[in-house]
Amino acid sequence: MFVDNPNHKGNVAELAIATEAAKLGLSVLKPLTEHERYDLALGLKRRLLRVQCKWAVKKGDVIFVRLSSSYHSPTRGYVKSTYAKDEVDAVAVYCADLERCYLLPIDIFAGRSSVHLRVGPAQNNQRAALSWARDYEFPGAVAQLEERCHGMAEVRGSSPLSSTSQVVEVAPAMSGPDVTSLKATVGMDEFYAKLAHYVRQAERGEEVVVTRWGREVARLGPPDLNPVPVAADD
Repeated sequence: MFVDNPNHKGNVAELAIATEAAKLGLSVLKPLTEHERYDLALGLKRRLLRVQCKWAVKKGDVIFVRLSSSYHSPTRGYVKSTYAKDEVDAVAVYCADLERCYLLPIDIFAGRSSVHLRVGPAQNNQRAALSWARDYEFPGAVAQLEERCHGMAEVRGSSPLSSTSQVVEVAPAMSGPDVTSLKATVGMDEFYAKLAHYVRQAERGEEVVVTRWGREVARLGPPDLNPVPVAADD
């Protein structure tokens, strides 16, 4: 997809992200007023996430996400601004080259002018301090947020994405999907979307087979409580 106009890019990214959220069963709200720091509000169980939407481009094995913006002030010249924790809860990214959406928690990326998400290994084999795109793919990122919110409620005014937020237990706990909707064999996209629920299913002693394009790629089940000891080499 070739899109040159910046406003057009923003519209396409916002619609793609809203569509992805709707596919996962999230409610999608649009601010009625202009000049907000967030573009959408996504309903995650009992929480509303203020989400800034971004268009990203892929160059080689890296997705480039620009998080800063600039404006001209008569008194201060050109001023660059980034996103803070009290302005947005997350940054949602649409990469047209891959036709995929990503969700970046603001408590990790606050104050940064750009983010590089890797879809392939670095040429120098560097592994530390890399942000892997697969870790922030929309279905899996939303599932992690659902797990964090499960059985908890953030104190009013705190960010549901912040790892430092104070939390209090709530009763009754937020309910997950009906366990009868979980499957013994599941496609990768649905597995990502309901990751937390399938993990709890494994805790109950059940096994799930994960497939991709109809081919089995992984199995998730309860841990082996009586592993066979491995003999030490002489």
